[in-house]
Amino acid sequence: MTFRIYNSITRKKAEFHPLEAGKVKMYVCGVTVYDYCHLGHARAYVVWDMVRRYLSTKYQVRYVQNITDIDDKILNRAKERGKTMEEIAEEYIHAYNEDMARLNILPADEYPRATESIPAIIDLIEQLIDSEHAYAVDGDVYYAVRRFPSYGKLSGRKLEDMQAGASGRVDATELHKRYPFDFALWKAAKPGEPFWESPWGKGRPGWHIECSAMVRSRLGDSIDIHAGGADLQFPHHENEIAQSEAITHKPLANYWMHNGFVNIEGEKMSKSLNNFTTIRALLEHYDPMAVRLFILQSHYRQPIDFTEDAINAATKAWETIQDGLLFGSEFGKQLGWKDIPEKLLNSEYVTRFTEAMDDDLNTSVAIATIFELAKTLKTERNILIHSGKTEIAPRELAQIWQTLLHLTQILGLEAHHREATSSTTLSINKGIQPEAEVIKASESQRVELLIQQRKEARQAKHWKESDRIRDELKAMGITLIDQPDGSTRWHR
Repeated sequence: MTFRIYNSITRKKAEFHPLEAGKVKMYVCGVTVYDYCHLGHARAYVVWDMVRRYLSTKYQVRYVQNITDIDDKILNRAKERGKTMEEIAEEYIHAYNEDMARLNILPADEYPRATESIPAIIDLIEQLIDSEHAYAVDGDVYYAVRRFPSYGKLSGRKLEDMQAGASGRVDATELHKRYPFDFALWKAAKPGEPFWESPWGKGRPGWHIECSAMVRSRLGDSIDIHAGGADLQFPHHENEIAQSEAITHKPLANYWMHNGFVNIEGEKMSKSLNNFTTIRALLEHYDPMAVRLFILQSHYRQPIDFTEDAINAATKAWETIQDGLLFGSEFGKQLGWKDIPEKLLNSEYVTRFTEAMDDDLNTSVAIATIFELAKTLKTERNILIHSGKTEIAPRELAQIWQTLLHLTQILGLEAHHREATSSTTLSINKGIQPEAEVIKASESQRVELLIQQRKEARQAKHWKESDRIRDELKAMGITLIDQPDGSTRWHR
């Protein structure tokens, strides 16, 4: 089967063909850094990490994800907390990186920031004005949507229908617009706000123009895949298309991909409903890999319903997969796997997995294949613990285990080594050495010392030192959880 994905702009599945043979350019809309990331962010970035990982098995992928670090929400949060916009942005960028690392999301190849892209943004706006796709009024610049005849082609909306539905209402802040659905490319500076010099006076960019400028400056006029949440399809992605294609006269992206919404107990996740949950709050109670599995066990385009029963079921499923993943490190030596070559893969399971993923990244079927392998290993694990031998030949077990490792790595599901249980210890290690508890105590003291040093670095805004200490702790198998009150919790 050839690799096929659903393209939002054509509303159908199609074979994937990159612009350049063997290479893929992929852009994902990133976070606006004014608060901790929530479950909706977890779903989006786990999904696009999965897509990127699978594409990387076939192509050389360049993955770019922007950061919006200038926005009304950031300015309001800075005012609330008596901090600068830059301080708020840095704080939540670091929080974002910590949350993504815990969910085993690979860092992007580049994280362009809006504030670092002002020259590219101004240049693109100037070109839009020159081509009469935009106009300046009293320091503001607006995009003239009626100058782009195909406006609405991604979302399927028509201007005349939207105009009829608007009932002629015009917001007081939009009196300068020539048409109600024109949108801001540049906003004149308000007193006390950060600003940049521009041909239209002091001001700052609108949200939509940032992504168009960053895609073009980092990846070129056209890219292979542009991705984001379903909520971004209109107006954000629609406006990106209008801005970019008006100048380049080329498709901004050949394939548009959108992930489905997250519901909480059957209701759409919403701050007004008070059913928002941050990633770090969620991970206080659930294993990050269980959360990742919960997200991936549904098809990426479908909505998912987060319930206590659903996440508990995902936790149990992850425990089975984790047992399978740890099988080799716990029992490989006992089964004489030393001379068995790596990549001894079971072609039947690999084929089933690949066919599912090639069909618009059907992770629900792919995970069912993984679960079969894991259940086999868990059964053999239990037999081995109680009887000291297995029912399946060691070489076949090695093949099953290596296949499981191979397929889970593609989905970013990774198990961390655990302390041996008493039953496992008796059958494999003949008991824990007496000095083990002493070692654990000294390690805990070092962890606490490093956390204190990191706290001091963060208070002094020495972000590089803070990141270095965090990475050192991560290498020790320690995960940090920064709390809203400034304290830090950790677990192994």
